Amino acid sequence: MDLKGRHIHLAVEGSTGGTTVGLHFAADTIANGQRVLWASTEMPNPSRFSQLFEHLSLVESSRFHAMNFGGRFDRAIDALLEAASSLPSIGLVVLDDWCEASGRIPKDYLEQITRFGNEVPAHICIFLISKGSIDASGATDEPIIARASDYMAKNGYELWRLWRANEGANRTLDCSGEHIHIKLEDSGISV
Repeated sequence: MDLKGRHIHLAVEGSTGGTTVGLHFAADTIANGQRVLWASTEMPNPSRFSQLFEHLSLVESSRFHAMNFGGRFDRAIDALLEAASSLPSIGLVVLDDWCEASGRIPKDYLEQITRFGNEVPAHICIFLISKGSIDASGATDEPIIARASDYMAKNGYELWRLWRANEGANRTLDCSGEHIHIKLEDSGISV
């Protein structure tokens, strides 16, 4: 999947593999000779990380740069912009669980995400992963809804969603309306 220059917001049903999708894209980006910036309040599970990166050499794996963005979100965005502009060959920036798991996404977070999208070099893919929500009103039969979807779309982010397709490791990845059936495996995702 060509991610170059795309801005994507992936809304996930809880514990369905959003981090795995992000790590899979990160490993692919590194295998293609580029660097990845990964930011989250918690780092990926070390076992899962090892599984997804086992095909990469130690030198290649060193192109994965992780940071914890606890504290002020605007400062984390500043640090990511600095790294994206100063490190060579950045191809992907992933913000995993970048906002609270439920409720409205705070306005200042949305403004910082917009600023990041506007200021990051144009060739870099931004991949945001957050928990989606479920429509309790019954107005839609969609399994998961991306929070702040209108705001994100208005500011240039593609809206993707990920949910369980059925029991087991099968998932549905909705890429802006195109449904792709994937399976989570030790090595990442397969179609």
